[in-house]
Amino acid sequence: MDHFKTILRHHYDIDAVDVTPQQGGWSALAYKVISDQQSYFLKVYEKSRASTPKWTALIDKYVPISQWLSRQTRLQGKIPVPLLTRTAAYKHEDDMGIYQLFAYIEGKTIGNQALNSLQVRQLAEIIAELHLYGEEIPVSTAAIKEDFRIPFAKQFREMLNEDIHLLPDDVDEIVKPFTNILATNMNDLEMIAEELRGSEVKMKLCHTDIHNWNLMHSGQQLILIDWEGLKLAPVEADLMFLVDQPFFEELWLPIERHIHIM
Repeated sequence: MDHFKTILRHHYDIDAVDVTPQQGGWSALAYKVISDQQSYFLKVYEKSRASTPKWTALIDKYVPISQWLSRQTRLQGKIPVPLLTRTAAYKHEDDMGIYQLFAYIEGKTIGNQALNSLQVRQLAEIIAELHLYGEEIPVSTAAIKEDFRIPFAKQFREMLNEDIHLLPDDVDEIVKPFTNILATNMNDLEMIAEELRGSEVKMKLCHTDIHNWNLMHSGQQLILIDWEGLKLAPVEADLMFLVDQPFFEELWLPIERHIHIM
């Protein structure tokens, strides 16, 4: 933990009394930082993880947008925003990792619990507010705009056509009977992507990873965390996570009402 304390002191002007591990997510490790003044949440993306470039490549692009949302919309107090380093950077980086620091949220992750009616209503308000904004906001959204690319398509085809023998035997046994179906589905997916690229589908800001492990309750307020996937995309990029939830109808009515009021 001494390494983290050094980072906090040199790059955030924080003298940490204690740094303790917290339950992290798929993308990063998490630590609670205690200083004499207050508590913080340190997010650590390890460079040894293959997924780290995916989650961190657009930090400098999406954080200014989340800052604007937090300051200029009704999402204030409902989304976390990283604290700046002493050089006004959105992150610190060294050979071991990429670091983001937040004010600590006193609360609990929803996780395996079911959302209650108040939380469903608050989630609807968060989503509806977010979906009010698109590329017209005074912060560039070009880097996070959905382009409907399928980056794994070429590799997927090669796996089906040429490299299937490289799969582990148990996987090969499962996949082989369905190679034609998988190839057809990939063709269909690419056709849909091509159509969408040529369309004028309406784009709005979307979180793109809404689930109970990215929801916290602090007091009586629901908070939507982990904004690495922030995109300018069709609103379905968020709704697809919710349409099969038992509370979807209860959720959808407040979203419609909020949008019509605004």
